[in-house]
Amino acid sequence: MADFDIKEFLDDKVAAFNQPTFIENDPICIPHLFREQQDIEIMGFFAAILAWGQRKTIINKCKDLIDRFDGQPANFIREHEASDLKNLLGFKHRTFNDTDLLYFVSFLHFHYSTFPSLEDAFLIGNQAGEPFSMERSLNEFKAYFFSLPDHPIRTKKHVSSPLQKSSCKRLNMFLRWMVRKDDKGVDFGIWNRIKPRDLICPCDVHVERVAHKFGLISSDKVNWKTAVELTENLKHFDPEDPVKYDFALFGIGVIGEL
Repeated sequence: MADFDIKEFLDDKVAAFNQPTFIENDPICIPHLFREQQDIEIMGFFAAILAWGQRKTIINKCKDLIDRFDGQPANFIREHEASDLKNLLGFKHRTFNDTDLLYFVSFLHFHYSTFPSLEDAFLIGNQAGEPFSMERSLNEFKAYFFSLPDHPIRTKKHVSSPLQKSSCKRLNMFLRWMVRKDDKGVDFGIWNRIKPRDLICPCDVHVERVAHKFGLISSDKVNWKTAVELTENLKHFDPEDPVKYDFALFGIGVIGEL
């Protein structure tokens, strides 16, 4: 299949899947419950971090977390007292437990006490005037995230980085939600300093399988190199917004169209 034909097919699938109907059964429905930017960032971050397993379970666990935050995630993160943290005890999703949750809350409280947006956490290490590097950004983000002296060692497995050769699927998905801009009502586009062209395509089992079929990735291993290769190939179709094709690749994989 010629590149032009693949592009035409994928563009059609982007149009089909980049729609509000996509939201209902996807973890992105969680940040869509909110209107304030910090609420969207916080619950988008948690929804992405917890995004493994059945999507219905992920969504239910995120709603449980919202209840534990008294329905106001940003306010809870910024203003909670030590006694409020007992609301978080007993939370668990697969291997993510209340020890991990308490540290995440601690870091977010620390971060928002200095910065107005979580976008700042992904800009550490990228100097003004230099080309933006997502690889450097994600490596520096993990170092920053675990810079508090009391971080539990066990919690580090829940935040990936290219240094670990991870594809960083969950973080790349979160960044897509925050950065991509269009009028379709799915992604938020509330961050402006990281550009859509800087994003790396989230590479899960559905995306990987379909991308292989189209010859967009060559390796059988899903790692950082694979995610970069996929994104570079998608840039041939749209250099300014390559990650929009995540909708097409994921959607095709989920419905089993191949």
